[in-house]
Amino acid sequence: MASTSTDTPTDAVTVYVDEKVGSDDAGDGSIQKPYQSAAQAIVNHGPSPPLVILTRKSEEEEWVAIGISALKKARKGAEGIEKKRQKALAAEAKAAEKAAAQEKAKDVVLEEDLSLPQAVKTKIKYLEKYRGQRVRISGWVHRLRSQGKMIFVVLRDGTGFLQVIIGGKLSQVHDASLLTNEATIEVVGNLQEVPAEKSAPGGHEVVADYWKVIGHAPLGDDSYLSRFNEETGPSILADLRHLVLRGETQSAVLKLRTALLSSFRHALDALDLKEVTPPCIVQTQVEGGATLFGFKYYEEEAYLTQSSQLYLETVLPALGDVYCVQESFRAEKSQTRRHLSEFTHLEAELAFITFDDLMTHIENAICDTIDHLLATPGVSELMKVLNPDFKPPSRPFLRMSYADAIQWLVDHKIQHVTEETEDLPDAEKVYVDHVLGDDIAEAAERKMTDEIGRPIFLYGFPSHLKAFYMQKMKGPAGEGPNGMVFTESCDLLMPGVGEVVGGSMRIHDADELLAAFKKQGIPAEPYYWYVDQRRYGTCEHGGYGLGVERFLAWIGNRYTVRECQLYGRWPGRATP
Repeated sequence: MASTSTDTPTDAVTVYVDEKVGSDDAGDGSIQKPYQSAAQAIVNHGPSPPLVILTRKSEEEEWVAIGISALKKARKGAEGIEKKRQKALAAEAKAAEKAAAQEKAKDVVLEEDLSLPQAVKTKIKYLEKYRGQRVRISGWVHRLRSQGKMIFVVLRDGTGFLQVIIGGKLSQVHDASLLTNEATIEVVGNLQEVPAEKSAPGGHEVVADYWKVIGHAPLGDDSYLSRFNEETGPSILADLRHLVLRGETQSAVLKLRTALLSSFRHALDALDLKEVTPPCIVQTQVEGGATLFGFKYYEEEAYLTQSSQLYLETVLPALGDVYCVQESFRAEKSQTRRHLSEFTHLEAELAFITFDDLMTHIENAICDTIDHLLATPGVSELMKVLNPDFKPPSRPFLRMSYADAIQWLVDHKIQHVTEETEDLPDAEKVYVDHVLGDDIAEAAERKMTDEIGRPIFLYGFPSHLKAFYMQKMKGPAGEGPNGMVFTESCDLLMPGVGEVVGGSMRIHDADELLAAFKKQGIPAEPYYWYVDQRRYGTCEHGGYGLGVERFLAWIGNRYTVRECQLYGRWPGRATP
């Protein structure tokens, strides 16, 4: 039975609140359909006529009049509900107003004023010479901001960025309400210099007198800005690489890559090397069979090339010193930030040289490339975005033998993990000093380079660590303990990144080369054309390979080489 007060006004309205089975949405306050909260009862029925609220916490309890404290709380809750309702009504009205404006905007049709001077169609990078004139520019909406009846757009066309002001009738068309990042538009208007106290890309802006949408971009959850952000994981970023490329940082990396390749070619051409294009489909190995990508080439076995070196050697008698910029493929199941399954390989071969000549050439090629790159128009702006503290390497580079490097690591107590414990948890790994014959681990090599703080040619590696084609050192310098033989091979190490170039002199004696094949268990027959280079007029020659992505990561201050390729390929990743 409900408990009620004897002084209840005769015109009072009684409502029921059951906190367990009541419903604020479906209830009407009757005993059959109680509310769940007293706040909703006050919103729906109060404050007049007088309201009597009877409550209970479960069906087993009696109905009782709400307490003073609970009533105060309910009134406060009712105020909150009412505020939300008013806010929702205002939002609904605003949405209706916007919809009406958009509907009205559909009737607004823009037409270019043909009485105005004819606009010059051009790219953003060439705009400065057209200041004070009417121009026509097309591009993607990079940034967008509305302020009253003005729309400020930063337009991007791949050559640069441009601020555009769209105002008056131009901002009231239906397309303006649908405009968002990455939509493509055409803009026509007067190009004017921005006042000294203001800033804009290029120091100028276009005040539009006509514009149109070429292609819309999605709004809402599918909009460009909603697809990813700074917290998005690397896997999703790789899936969305086609969109990530549009960002300022990633586009700067690719622009720097373009300039770098051009500077490489300029430097090598100036050093009298000719560019050639070797095949990517091969039937021989260069860097070991374990890293070959094999496939069926018609009815024969073939591979994707690991290196173009062998083919470059065959061109020396025809063209002299040569180089190539070609894709190479390595089937290493490595997930490090320095490895890719497909990478751009800059390789060169030079005839009639010594080992010292080879290292000097590499040093010149690297430094000349960097000098040309930094002198290229626009590169300084890219470097400000990517690596403002970059300093070109100074000459001469330090030359350190492999044996001296082993001793340096021992003296500086830089150890390496034993092969038996390298897969164990960190607490269980065992570390020991380096000894002659060890393959110096990447981490130790980089630590040494960073501590020395200058470019290092690390040279004279043991033959068992290197490829079959590398020339052995002559005389006492080529001999080590226990029959160890050192090679005329070198790696160029840069502080902060490690190895950027690997090179060597090549075996130039046919018999010695055939013996190297036999020792490695490689059949010589498929290499008949390579052996012929030693049979038909041999000479001392050498060459090197440079991973463009790794080099770009160095100068562009990128954490991983995966950022330095258009669409990276590594184990488990071949999309998009």
